[in-house]
Amino acid sequence: MSKSILFQPYTLGSSTLKNRMVMAPMTRSRSNNEGNVPTTLTAEYYAQRATAGLIVSEGTFVSTKAVGFINVPGIYSGAQTEGWKLVTKAVHEKGGTIFAQLWHTGRLSHPDLHNGELPHAPSSLNPFAKAYTNDGFVDTVVPKEMTIEDIKQTVLDFKNGAKNAIAAGFDGVELHAANGYLLQQFFNGYSNHRSDEYGGSIENKSRILFDILDALEGVIDYAKVGVRLNPSLHNAQGMMLDEETIPTYEYIINKLNDYGLAYIHLTEPFTDVTEVPFAVTEVAKHFRPFYKGTLIINKGFNKETGIKVIEDGYADLVAYGVPFIANPDLVARYETDAPLNTPDQTTFYTDTVKGYTDYPAMAE
Repeated sequence: MSKSILFQPYTLGSSTLKNRMVMAPMTRSRSNNEGNVPTTLTAEYYAQRATAGLIVSEGTFVSTKAVGFINVPGIYSGAQTEGWKLVTKAVHEKGGTIFAQLWHTGRLSHPDLHNGELPHAPSSLNPFAKAYTNDGFVDTVVPKEMTIEDIKQTVLDFKNGAKNAIAAGFDGVELHAANGYLLQQFFNGYSNHRSDEYGGSIENKSRILFDILDALEGVIDYAKVGVRLNPSLHNAQGMMLDEETIPTYEYIINKLNDYGLAYIHLTEPFTDVTEVPFAVTEVAKHFRPFYKGTLIINKGFNKETGIKVIEDGYADLVAYGVPFIANPDLVARYETDAPLNTPDQTTFYTDTVKGYTDYPAMAE
């Protein structure tokens, strides 16, 4: 019998993936050290999961201004870049492929994470969400509206992050333009009230993403760049849908065809949007006709639904999150229909080995 399509190899740019299962980016908060540097423990965690066709790293901050979560490894310093070399080496030694997710949280942060200074955002609008600090999850505040100079610096920060990622040995990078963070804050009419070249029209609200992509030319081959988007994010992470939301993503995804990217990584809705005006309830199905390249879909898939979305032609790869936390050998478990370990949610964002590298593989 031939292997199910989920377990068949897939060509992604210059990489040949062992299967079509992607380990989704997930914040794990284990870099509780000076400088927020990845460690040998980080390397062990990712190497354990290297049977995934592709690993997308946890979001890694492109600057100190990008920080919105404690104990998350960055990718803006020399020490952090050296730390990530441990990770990529460990993954490659196990035959894996790994991209670095480049991240800026924007207004989903807090002054406690910025030495008392306000976090940056497109406009001075409080998302009324939570930021994870040393005091736990705390309420967000009204952020500082970014100047043009701030925006230009942020573009350079993403460029530097990509440069460091390649130096660290990553096979590529993913721009985090989803889940209510900085880039999505620019796309959305509820979080972007600007009247300059970064606000107002769909083209202007999208401009920062394409400024970043243009800045990456010469730093990294576009065939090693992915973009993550969350078109139907509503009533979560400070985001709301309006009449321009879906047309904005249709514009963005159409334009991304011009770059020859590794992939786009789409997320199905976080919340029930069946009764929400302007929403798309099936993101992969809606946006597949707009994009000509590789499409990854994420959010709540299991083995059967993952196989179906690929067989139906709506996606090429499927990203799994929490199942990979509790099952380092998730691919083998899905292939053999073995039972899954149960994830311990109390350890998702702690700073110890427990709930990180101690989940047993089947052989154990």
